[in-house]
Amino acid sequence: MEDKRMPESHAFSCCCLFHKDIYPGSRTARKTFEFGRTHVVRPKGKHQATIVWLHGLGDNGSSWSQLLESLPLPNIKWICPTAPIRPVAILGGFPCTAWFDDGELSEDGPDDWEGLDASAAHIANLLSTEPSDVKVGIGGFSMGAAMAVYSATAYALGRYGNGNPYPIIPRAVVGLSGWLPGSRGLRNKIEVSHEAARRAASLPILLSHGTCDDDVPYKYGEKSAHSLSVAGFRNLTFKTYEGIGHYTVPKEMDDVCNWLTARLGLEGTRYL
Repeated sequence: MEDKRMPESHAFSCCCLFHKDIYPGSRTARKTFEFGRTHVVRPKGKHQATIVWLHGLGDNGSSWSQLLESLPLPNIKWICPTAPIRPVAILGGFPCTAWFDDGELSEDGPDDWEGLDASAAHIANLLSTEPSDVKVGIGGFSMGAAMAVYSATAYALGRYGNGNPYPIIPRAVVGLSGWLPGSRGLRNKIEVSHEAARRAASLPILLSHGTCDDDVPYKYGEKSAHSLSVAGFRNLTFKTYEGIGHYTVPKEMDDVCNWLTARLGLEGTRYL
């Protein structure tokens, strides 16, 4: 499904475990998610922002790190983690790197809340040690975009799906060729809380999608943007790329750079 494959760059080993106890009757089952290597692209200029960037299904953090390093955004530190290897329903149970178990792109399909929460917590943990004067954000491609958008909803609600408090204040969220998981009931959850509505309205989100995407069809990106808008995410931009499939193009990445520079108030756009 994913075609973003590049050589490895700056990296360090980071295997993090997420444990959750489940109680089916009197027996306890323990589920463990083991995250792979995290690749970091250091800022070439003054460190003003840190963004966790999430790869797509079957990919790894290395694939995006070199592309991100080439962008004219010298004030951003990029953190590119690698998802756990797990069986994925949409692939017939075949195991590969995935942020959560993906069955079908439908509001009627089941959501893997445990997987979503585990990955969202891992992302938040990666950002938790950043300096207080550094703005933080989350972005991604395909399933990584879905994960970024889910993190945005967790921030707005102030909690993960399991009810635990969400600890990070993202200043920007970017989703390329993705979708919104856990969309059912989102509007109702946000509307009943003044604080949730305030956080949703204030969070800048950029979503983009190609009209010829065969892996995550354009209609799902469009519908996700609509669902977020009606739920109260008013600071949302949705960009359409005519004739583009399930991949990125230079124009799209230029738009991402310009959007991040404006939303994060970055100094300049190129390192000299």
